[in-house]
Amino acid sequence: MTYQGLKIIDFHSHFPTSKRWFDRAGPGDQSGEAARSPEAERALTEYGQALRAEWRLAWDFPAPETEMRSDEEQAERWAAEVDRYGLDAVVFVTGGGNDSLARVVGLHPDKFIGFAHHDPFKDGAAEELERAVTQLGMKGYKLIAPALSKPIADRSGYPVWEKAAELGIPVLIHFGILGGGGGVAYHENINPLTLHDVARDFATVRFVIPHFGCGYVREMLHLCWACGNVNVDTSGSNQWIRWMPEDLTVKRLFRKYLETIGHERIIFGSDSSWFPRGFAIRYLQDQIRDCRELGLSDAQLQAIFSGNSARLLRLD
Repeated sequence: MTYQGLKIIDFHSHFPTSKRWFDRAGPGDQSGEAARSPEAERALTEYGQALRAEWRLAWDFPAPETEMRSDEEQAERWAAEVDRYGLDAVVFVTGGGNDSLARVVGLHPDKFIGFAHHDPFKDGAAEELERAVTQLGMKGYKLIAPALSKPIADRSGYPVWEKAAELGIPVLIHFGILGGGGGVAYHENINPLTLHDVARDFATVRFVIPHFGCGYVREMLHLCWACGNVNVDTSGSNQWIRWMPEDLTVKRLFRKYLETIGHERIIFGSDSSWFPRGFAIRYLQDQIRDCRELGLSDAQLQAIFSGNSARLLRLD
């Protein structure tokens, strides 16, 4: 299947499930949620809801449905999205835990790819990563750095990086602003440069930082310069560019990363998840337009929108 003559692999989507999407940190979590009063929690919730409603209106996106659906039904809906838009495959980087996501991927293994997504600091995390890959068929590992209870470079996480190197899988780690409107903007793991020592110590592991660095463009470029194994993905609306002091667009981000790391380390993702929006086709259309206007060749386009993903995922 192709879209505009291009094979498309969406390297970064989230399977919509009623289960908890990601195994967030437990005791020691620095989010401060446990210390908030009900009044503070309510104020933050209302503020975030207002910002997200404004964002959906700007992008002409419908509100997420509130009806709970089974994983099986959601899988069928997502399979239809893959067919509708001519996608080669969609990578679900979260989906209610490793076992749950493995069951979802098993419903459409020709269309779906799954990533392990468990806490690297929990007991047995390296063994769980091996199980997820060798027994459940996961093709990578996803982390949300600002949701972790320890610094990303803490030595207690090194067995996980060693296992990732041994398994030869890509590792996708979210840095920067966490969540939609009113989300978390400060955490010890918010800056992608905190990955510096890990990326250099495990130089054979292919790390992918999503959303063009999500507010930390300079730091992300520094990290990419120091570590040739660090890649960037393009996923989401990238609305964070509104909050930057310089005048940025996604097109300018493409140009800057092309100038500094080349097309071989840029990977398309959509950050799609909920229905009724489904696959965020607008992100794909806008990014293809930006790349064509920048004068990229067909070979470069193919690399960004599927080839680099296929290489990292070791797809035939």
